[in-house]
Amino acid sequence: MHILVRSAALAAIALLPALSPAAAQDYPSRPVKIIVPFGAGGPADVFSRQLAQLLQDSLKQSFVVENRPGAGSIIGTNEVAKAAPDGYTLLTMSNTHTTNESLTPNKPFQLMRDFLPVAGINYSDLVMVVHPSVAAKDVKEFIALAKKDPNKLNYASSGPATPYHMAGELFKHMSGTKIVHVPHKASGEMRASVIGGHVQMGFDAITTMTANVKAGQVRALGTTASKRSKVLPDVPTIAEAGVPGYEATIWLGVMAPKGTPKEVVDKLNAEINKAINRPEILAAWDKQGATPLVMKPAEFDSYLRKDIEKWANVVNAAGLAQK
Repeated sequence: MHILVRSAALAAIALLPALSPAAAQDYPSRPVKIIVPFGAGGPADVFSRQLAQLLQDSLKQSFVVENRPGAGSIIGTNEVAKAAPDGYTLLTMSNTHTTNESLTPNKPFQLMRDFLPVAGINYSDLVMVVHPSVAAKDVKEFIALAKKDPNKLNYASSGPATPYHMAGELFKHMSGTKIVHVPHKASGEMRASVIGGHVQMGFDAITTMTANVKAGQVRALGTTASKRSKVLPDVPTIAEAGVPGYEATIWLGVMAPKGTPKEVVDKLNAEINKAINRPEILAAWDKQGATPLVMKPAEFDSYLRKDIEKWANVVNAAGLAQK
């Protein structure tokens, strides 16, 4: 009896590869959920909602974005890790996730073990801003101010391991300053703290903070890429303004639970790449300072592994890993 059951099970498994292409052809046949493990209003939320609408238009099925912030993205990400690997629950992720691999080693999942890379979305520079009440008018003056009174100045982030946190830690490490990290639950709260003067400094995505810079609500001291941003061309890079070699960005991508059929992953990859290459999207993102991150799943896999290694070096050098 056991032999018959085992034979039937093996026969069923043998049929799965043949059925996968047909299943992928019909995908999606019901609404798809995109979990954003960050708060509303930040780049991950904004661009996920835009991508969801583009996929809904092209695949003729609902793509619903749900925010699940908390614990530096771990809460929402773990929810996706436990979801059925059928392509109907996806994860919007960022370099928060690659940083967390070394910063928070005891989380309930491992990125490259429990997820499959699907596609990139985009990347953009960050901008270092201070409240207008801060005496420093440029990066060198800010460094001098921080060194004069160690641990007196604060910087805001949207939580541990986020690009804003790591940009701040990288700045401290490379400039030799001691500045206190003030984590918030979401990027909207972080932004409000700096604009309101509750925290003196912060790093934020150029796509979301530029309007506040132009409105005079904050003062931009430097951008974080290797060359000046077209969105804020009068603002020097941090590297040219006083911290040679400094570079940081924020990027976004999509992953699926491990075990999601390859055909579904490939279909999603093709549709996402087509969506972010649309002329109107390219033009709109260029004005915001965002650049599409177009890659095949294998290329995105390599990109993720390199980023994990990069931030592991920063975390280890700065002694930031959580015990």
